[in-house]
Amino acid sequence: MSAGLKTIISLSFILAIGFLLVILSCALFHQYLPLLVVATYVLAPLPNWICGRCSNPDDFGDGGGANAVMDFGKFCTGFLVVMGIALPGVLAHSEIIRIPAMMMSVIGGLLIYGTIISFGMFFQEEQEF
Repeated sequence: MSAGLKTIISLSFILAIGFLLVILSCALFHQYLPLLVVATYVLAPLPNWICGRCSNPDDFGDGGGANAVMDFGKFCTGFLVVMGIALPGVLAHSEIIRIPAMMMSVIGGLLIYGTIISFGMFFQEEQEF
């Protein structure tokens, strides 16, 4: 499946909606702590990418620790994704932000993370080796 111009336009539109929701959750309620959700979702794919690069065995190694490194990367990514959902919930529970701001922040953050993952899936290069 080839990714074309329509894919890029649709992913950028969804990403813009996600950022709009997170920014509106901050601006409408005059609390800027929900912006931390953007940081967690932007950082979430990094552990998978770093551990994927570190776990590629070369011709001379046995690759015995490759699964452990990949599992650690998936664990860190899962932690960041759950933190992006739980942080607004904790902030709303402690009444630092309001419930509508929490919902807008979580939905916007999930749209941002989903766009990042979709972009990685659509534009992943095939390796022959």
